[in-house]
Amino acid sequence: MSDTPHFPTHSCADCTGVLQKTGKTNCYGAPDERPPQPGYCIAEPHADTIQAAFETYRADDHDARLAFVAAKVEGLCYEQVDGAGVVAAHWTRVEDLVALARLMGYEKIGIATCIGLLDETRRLSDILRAQGLQPFSVCCKAGSIDKTEQGLADQDKIRPGNFEAICNPIAQAKICNATGTDMNVIVGLCVGHDMLFSKYSDAPVTTLVVKDRVTGHNPVAVLYGQNAYYKRLQKAPVMTDDELTRHRLEIEAKGAK
Repeated sequence: MSDTPHFPTHSCADCTGVLQKTGKTNCYGAPDERPPQPGYCIAEPHADTIQAAFETYRADDHDARLAFVAAKVEGLCYEQVDGAGVVAAHWTRVEDLVALARLMGYEKIGIATCIGLLDETRRLSDILRAQGLQPFSVCCKAGSIDKTEQGLADQDKIRPGNFEAICNPIAQAKICNATGTDMNVIVGLCVGHDMLFSKYSDAPVTTLVVKDRVTGHNPVAVLYGQNAYYKRLQKAPVMTDDELTRHRLEIEAKGAK
């Protein structure tokens, strides 16, 4: 018998139509206002996991405090609109970040930045200093090691025939660790590099900017435009089977060295 977990056919994304039509789902509405639980609701088979996670939030440790403060900041992000019976968000993500850091007692804020977003990182650092925090930024190209030293073929560089430094997210994380940052912020790291930074960071990590070279670092634009400007994502694979096979063979050959 296989030990591979059963992969479900349905998940929470399949329930979004209920939220769009009524403003409520079974997991978000008040007990006496909830629509029926869908038959594919993931809360049912994972009820024990959900309860165990909740007990973690009730503990007396850093994780429980972080979860509590995050929920507190979520509430502070909104304000009542007088006479309208509605609420409106009035804090940006940067303000959320500052509020969470201050409420958690974090002072030293590490910033793992893409070299292409150094100007944005300077601007963020200015705000953090003005808010009484201590920013410390580390560029993704720290160490200036050519990609060929990593095993990448010259033709796989952005500009073949030229020096091209690798991104070094593990070094970014370990430099932040050595500096004693209380919290780390990702500003524009590449997909994959952000994963490695988060894995090797001792301090908790949040993302402020997601790298997207085409949309001005606004990847949600693709989700909104998938039936128009980005319709190709519904019609054609990002990489063909032949391209996947070729690149995988190159990756495997590099790994075997």
